[in-house]
Formats: sequence, structure tokens, C-alpha cells
Amino acid sequence: MEWLDRMRNAMDYIEGHLDQEVDPAEAARRACCSVTHFQRMFSSVTGIHLSEYIRRRRLTLAAFELQEGAVKVIDTALKYGYDSPEAFSRAFKQLHGIMPTAARSKGAALKAFPKLSFHISIRGDVEMNYRIEEKQPFRMAGITADMDCANGKQYADIPMMWETGAADGSLERLGNHFGLDREKDMLHAALYNFRDRYFTYMIGTVVPAEADTGSYAVLEVPALTWAIFPTGEHTEEQTTEAIQAVWKRIFPEWFPTSGYEHTDGPEFEMYYNLGNGRFRTEVWIPVVKK
Repeated sequence: MEWLDRMRNAMDYIEGHLDQEVDPAEAARRACCSVTHFQRMFSSVTGIHLSEYIRRRRLTLAAFELQEGAVKVIDTALKYGYDSPEAFSRAFKQLHGIMPTAARSKGAALKAFPKLSFHISIRGDVEMNYRIEEKQPFRMAGITADMDCANGKQYADIPMMWETGAADGSLERLGNHFGLDREKDMLHAALYNFRDRYFTYMIGTVVPAEADTGSYAVLEVPALTWAIFPTGEHTEEQTTEAIQAVWKRIFPEWFPTSGYEHTDGPEFEMYYNLGNGRFRTEVWIPVVKK
């Protein structure tokens, strides 16, 4: 499959440059996509951010070399991109649990992170519903928090943010400030400001340009084309499961054969109250035709 070949080419470049500078733009070029799309695709498919993968692979190779005992710690540190032995030692201990000098000891317990490879996983014939829409600029206002997406940590932290906001009254105050009807209107969420392994998560609502946003954070959204993925109807208790199930399929299943790629812009989780205890959720991803 063409997508697999492109991703494998990108991985070959990354692996071949672990002892040099790894340029994400070059990796993306070999994958025939934009840097934005490559980085989002990589982290969503593998569950680890590109920079974290590179860090782990470098420290894995460093451990192999130190075990051989023929290299100095400072030479290994410089080879794998660390400015000083101290910085290298901190990173090495964080990953392996021991200092670099101890890695030379016989029986030293170390961790090895192998090279990632991409394969097609046959998951069955469950269809993915989606639509492509163009939308004019709009703005969202709400409360924000930075999320750490290392090892899928965001899948626990985001629901906790909603639960905490409901318990301490901050979500109710947000809705009241913008005049939301508790029985009908629902708050939405935005994911944006992606950098390294972090992104900003906003719980908020779409507001008119003239709205008094008070002390709430404001996100200005430009005109974009969106791939919109709806969940089926669900109960309130099933919301987290329903939205996460959609997220986990978009990048590994839809993008590789869609003819679209991710473009710069925020992503959204849009929540709708259908009445009678039923709800529907949509994931919005900004896209551009290849």
C-alpha cells in the first residue's frame, strides 16, 4: 500500500539520522505530506510523539554502545545530541533507571525501544461515517488546560477536566456567562496549540464576535475545510467511550486512503443534546485535499 511505503520511507530516514539532526520536514517530505499532518499522524497512530520516539531510540542505541564498554560517556552524549554529560546522564537515568556508567556493569537492567514499523491491521468491515464541510471563521471562548499526550495520558486527563469543572461549578459559570440553556445547549471542546508532546484543550462554546468574553480564553478559528466524524447516538454515560472510539480510528483508518491530510488549525469535539437522554458527538479535523 502506498501509505505504508511512504511511512516506512520516513522511518528509514529517522532511523538513519539518530546520531545526527532529525529534520521533521524531511521526514514529512519522504512521507509525502505536510509536517503538521506527519506529526499528528505519527503520534495518533503510534501513541507517542515524534520527538519522544527519537529520544527513546537514541537512548536505546546509547545504552547498547555503553554496554560494549569501548566508548566514553561524553562521546556518546555528544553523538546523540546532548550538550553535556550531565544532561545526557539525567535523560539516561530517567529512561533506564541507572546512570550511564552503570550500564557497563554485567547484568545491568536496561530498556530497549525497538524501531517502529507500520502495518495494516484488519479490523473488520465497520464503516466510518464522515462528511466534508467548509465553514466560515468563528470564535470559541472557554476555560483551558495544557494536556500531555505522552503514552495516551490525555485520554484520562481530559475526562478528569470535565469532571472537575462540573464538580467545582466552573462549567456552570461558563454556560451562564454566555447565556446557554442548560436543558438544550452543550459545551464543546477544542484541541489546539500543538507543540512537542503537549496541546491546549479548551472547554467552551461558540460565541459571536461582539460577545463579552470576560476573563475566558478566546480561540479565533479561520475559514477551513473540515472532515467531520459523528458518533452514533449515545447516553451521557457513554459519551467518553463514544468520542474516544472515533478519535482512535481517524488517523490510522480514515486518513491513509482518504485523499486528504491534516492542515494547520484546531480540532474540535462538538456535543449535541438530542433530548430524551440521548446525545451525539462530532470530531472536527481541519483538512486539505492532497
